[in-house]
Parts: sequence; structure tokens; C-alpha cells
Amino acid sequence: MILVLAEHDNASVKSATAHAVAAASKLGGDVHVLVAGHGASGAAAGVAKIAGVAKVLHADAPHLAKPTAENLAAQVLALAGNGYTHLVAPATGSGKNVMPRVAAKLDVAQVSEITGIESPDTFVRPIYAGNAFATVQSTDKVKVLTVRTTAFDAEGEGGAAPVESIAAAPAAARGATVTGQEITKSERPELISARIVISGGRGLGNGENFRKLLEPLADRLNAALGASRAAVDAGFVPNDYQVGQTGKIVAPDLYIAVGISGAIQHLAGMKDSKVIVAINKDAEAPIFQIADYGLVGDLFEILPALVAALPAR
Repeated sequence: MILVLAEHDNASVKSATAHAVAAASKLGGDVHVLVAGHGASGAAAGVAKIAGVAKVLHADAPHLAKPTAENLAAQVLALAGNGYTHLVAPATGSGKNVMPRVAAKLDVAQVSEITGIESPDTFVRPIYAGNAFATVQSTDKVKVLTVRTTAFDAEGEGGAAPVESIAAAPAAARGATVTGQEITKSERPELISARIVISGGRGLGNGENFRKLLEPLADRLNAALGASRAAVDAGFVPNDYQVGQTGKIVAPDLYIAVGISGAIQHLAGMKDSKVIVAINKDAEAPIFQIADYGLVGDLFEILPALVAALPAR
């Protein structure tokens, strides 16, 4: 049996979960999904509809409303001894926070950000910022895995898995606590699942230019907005916009990089995009080496002209 840790906001399930279920389905055996939260019946119902899910395990407790790594790991560990051969989570901020703790508590080696499954004990994962791939075989009795979501097509709906309420593990006696959250709200598609992503870099100059130039283009294309690490570090946008090795990994149908030089850590997060368009005034910028289409010029002239040429939605 395989246990997948669901990614959700209590009200609904996030798309990363469907990608993780798709990977888990390739391991052989029944796929159970853990929904740990508070008032998360909506998320549990959403998970039950994902094709390939055999059972949903719903743990509900106040301390899981805004769970920390300590509390989520404790919940996973409470189930780990029930015959599960694989413990799986999407390689999101939450998954990367929780699963190393689970692996450490079980005294096993985690296999991180897998992009391929050759057998139930052999996996493919990127190394050297995605410039090479390693095939890793794990002999541990329980395999702890995180899944690079862009490498597996999301399972669709069509399932009707039963939802089983389970006891919540006690709250951790020690550890971090969540005192507040600042969540960016947007009507645009979610960054990691969007079909079109427009990312801006330091070449935009400031946050005002980022909004003034990129948002109209994103609105015309129904695209998600991303950013390079340099733009985030400069304070142009919040860090949840960051695309790259230390940010979010995306692989949309179309990726438009505006004013981004193409540092290796940024390329690691978007080079699997199906079509890459680069706009930069520097013809020698590394981003042009992987771009399918490159436009050398002043982005402050190119973007308004591009927006004007596109029909309004």
C-alpha cells in the first residue's frame, strides 16, 4: 500500500495532490491519501474524486488547521506502521518540510523530487540543478518519496473513494507554531499548474513596472505570474512568485521570460516548459540558450506593443 500526503487548504484539494497520486499509482498497490486538517471535509471529498485513490484517511483536529512539519509528520508516522511500503508527498514547500522529518524518524533515506519510477524500489531524480539525472535504488523497507509534480500528469476526476475518519495524532509538545499567514490572492491560474506562465526578472527595474507591464499581458493570456529569484530578493513581488531551484518548479505549455538573464537556479525551475520565449535586451543572456524563441530588445517597448496586439479577454 502507498500513503500520499494531500496538499490542501482545508476547503479544497490542491492540484499537486493529483500529480502525487499519479506517481503513486505507478508504484503498484492501493493508494491511500491522508487529508490532515481542521474542517477539511471539503478537501477530503475532493480527494475522493481523484481517479486512482482507493481510500481517503481524514484526520481532523484544531492543531491541524495550520499544521507545522512536526504535527503533519506525527500524523504520517502514526499511519506508517499500517503496512505502507511507500510514503509519498508532492515536492512543494509543505512536502519538502514534512517528509525529511518523517524519513529521519523512520531512520530511512528520503528520495527527493523523483521524476520517474522504474520499479517500486528504483527511481529517477534530477541532480546538479537538473543538468543530470540519477537512478536511485532504495533498499529501505519503507520508501519516503517526494514527487516533482511537473514530471507526472495529474490524475483526473472520476474516482469515488470512501472517506474514513481516523484519530488525529496528538499535537507536538515542542516545535514551531504558526502565528499568522500572508497569502497572495489572485484570480489568475495557480503558478505550478498554469498552462501559460509569464515571469519577470530584475530587468523590470522595480515592482511597479512588474505590475504595470506584466499584469496586462497575463490578463490577455490568462497566465500565471512568476519571477526570478533576483526579482523576489529585490522586493518586486512576494517570494511565492519565485520560479527556480529554490522556488517553484513549473513546466507549462508556454513560458515567457521577461528581463531574466537565465541564472542556472532559475533555469532549473522552468526548462522543462514545452515552449520558452525570452525577451531581453542582452543578446548574450544565457536564457537564449534554452529559449525556443528569443526577442532581443527593450522590454519597456516590446511588452506594451505585445499587449496592444493581443485581443482583450
